[in-house]
Amino acid sequence: MKRLLLSLFLAMLPIAANAEEVRPGVLRTPDARFDNLKDYSFAPNYMEIDGLRIHYIDEGPKDGSPIFLLHGQPTWGYLFRHMIPVLANAGHRVIVPDMAGFGRSDKPVEKTAYTYPKHIAMMSELVARLDLQDTTFFGQDWGGLVGLRVVAEMPERFSRIVVSNTGLISAKGIRAAIGYPLLKLAVWWEGPMTYEELRERQNFTSWIAYAYYGNDLAVGELMRDMGRITDPDIIAGYEAPYPSGNYKAGAQVFPYLIPSQLSENAAVWKNVFEKWEKPFLVAFTDEDPVSSPTDMADQFEQRVPGASRIVIEGVGHFVQEEVGPQLAEVIDAFVQGREVRSFSKP
Repeated sequence: MKRLLLSLFLAMLPIAANAEEVRPGVLRTPDARFDNLKDYSFAPNYMEIDGLRIHYIDEGPKDGSPIFLLHGQPTWGYLFRHMIPVLANAGHRVIVPDMAGFGRSDKPVEKTAYTYPKHIAMMSELVARLDLQDTTFFGQDWGGLVGLRVVAEMPERFSRIVVSNTGLISAKGIRAAIGYPLLKLAVWWEGPMTYEELRERQNFTSWIAYAYYGNDLAVGELMRDMGRITDPDIIAGYEAPYPSGNYKAGAQVFPYLIPSQLSENAAVWKNVFEKWEKPFLVAFTDEDPVSSPTDMADQFEQRVPGASRIVIEGVGHFVQEEVGPQLAEVIDAFVQGREVRSFSKP
């Protein structure tokens, strides 16, 4: 019995020593982790949604035209730190939330606490409670997968859309029915692996398996490799929300959820975006290892009526990290109705 109690005590030590548990099964990153981050000095704002404290940045004039910027995985609002000042100084109200499990938002410790529909519902609630109108949405990575569904839930609140290195993965009929179960089987077959093994395999299923089965996602290494970051202070900014692996369930499960809404996304394509009549800009990069081998940009250009397209040259997956100020200028020009053009990384 003593050995059993000792084992249980030792198993709890990582959470007790490094975590701020606000209620059973929910962690909150200590504020001190966000002190003195490089190039990040934005005041925090919070909203209670579905029992979780959700963080968002709210910069610029409150009566400015809102721009809603949504991050993906494994990032958070820090990703937009070079875009926010440009847009705010141009007179826009800039809203940058951290989804549940990311950034300064609360983090349930169980992977089952996170679902694609829950993320959509929580971000929709935030938009509604802030009463955003005439809004421009920008989404990259999972920010597009979630944010486009938010737009579809309340299209009357959104007047423009910009997407970069993202998609709205969909399927119909039998493909929709078997797609997710087959992916789960493939991920199970891959099994757990190290980050070094993932680098060797270099395929999407391995990426999902690495993230899902791991207990301490290598956020810093991922951002170094995918974000092309060499500055250790910037890497530390992306690692700040995660004092330990206990905080990373949301980041770990995100890739596993990608095909979980195939038929629902197909309906959104049909009922919303294939009938979209407002400005829509496709701004993908040409060196993204995630979207470049696919037809995601082509899908947006071909399926959204009147969509315009530019190419951001010499840039990888995290466009905000590599050319944030220039991308912000493009978004501002797009909102103002001015011509936007392809550009290259300086």
